[in-house]
Formats: sequence, structure tokens, C-alpha cells
Amino acid sequence: MPDVIEDRAGVPVLVCDPAGPQVTTVQNALDLIGTAFLGAEVVAVPTSRLDERFFSLDTRFAGEIMQKFVNYHLRLAVVGDITPHLAASPALRALVHESNSANHVWFLPDLDALDDRLRKTT
Repeated sequence: MPDVIEDRAGVPVLVCDPAGPQVTTVQNALDLIGTAFLGAEVVAVPTSRLDERFFSLDTRFAGEIMQKFVNYHLRLAVVGDITPHLAASPALRALVHESNSANHVWFLPDLDALDDRLRKTT
């Protein structure tokens, strides 16, 4: 399935195909942002689409990607199981906790959790 904009809990969300192209560069993230500008407010990116560097904070890749979404006033939802990454990195655990406490970037286990989160924020 291609990346598609869906109404989820009353919010237009660009739901990215898990089998789609990897986000390995900032330009790849900007491409998703460009697609989202067709009408989405949130971009739901499966963890399978994110380069492993995203979960290793010392690379600063996650920060660059997240900042692009904030700059373009789009919410980013990282969707999927990141338990192994959390177990390996106290810094990532802190980032996820802080992000999930705010309204710009969320780390969620699945799209149902995204729907729940959207219902709470709208």
C-alpha cells in the first residue's frame, strides 16, 4: 500500500506504508513532509522505515528529523515497537518520555494508540 492520508480520530494523518522507502536522510524526511502538505496534520512513520541511526541519539539524526517536523508545524508519530532500543539507551528513554509528554512528536506502539492520542488532543 502506498503512503496515504487517512482520517484518524477526526485528524488527517499521512500513514506511511511499512514497506515504503527508508528514511535515511533529512531529505527523505522532507519528502514525507512535502507529501503531508497535501492535507495531513500528522505523519505516522513505522519504525521499520526509520534508519537505525534514528534510535542512536549520538548520531543526532533523530533530532534533525524531529526538528524538521516541528519547523513545518507537523506532528510526527513514530509507530511501532522500540523496546530493544529503549533497553539499550537511557537517553532514548528520556527523549521518548519527554516527547510523549508534549504535542509534536510521539512514540506509539501502533495506529490504535495514535487514534487514542489524537482523540485526547483534539
